[in-house]
Amino acid sequence: VQLQASGGGLVEVGGSLRLSCVVSGRFYSINDMGWYRQAPGQQRELVASITSDGSRKYEDSVKGRFTISRDYAKNTVYLQMNSLKPEDTAVYYCNTRVTRYGQRVDYWGQGTLVTVSS
Repeated sequence: VQLQASGGGLVEVGGSLRLSCVVSGRFYSINDMGWYRQAPGQQRELVASITSDGSRKYEDSVKGRFTISRDYAKNTVYLQMNSLKPEDTAVYYCNTRVTRYGQRVDYWGQGTLVTVSS
């Protein structure tokens, strides 16, 4: 199972970016999907997640600014980020939990850098 993330880059304060993550490989089904981020010197934190039935959760600081969504047909999860702030600067990682050979297994993407300039 491979996750390919894209969409990061440099953006000014107040700007927007859309991250995408495509899941490929051999699996029975995709369960939860999510985005994490890790800023320099800090621990990785959950930004947003979405379950197989569409339930969403957000980290408090991004509520109202970020939106997570998924395309079931394309095995893709998105993170629309609006009103970006300097504190959103981090490497963003996509994560998915899939059912594979009867077990649920977590996989990670390679990370995409988001830099918000003030």
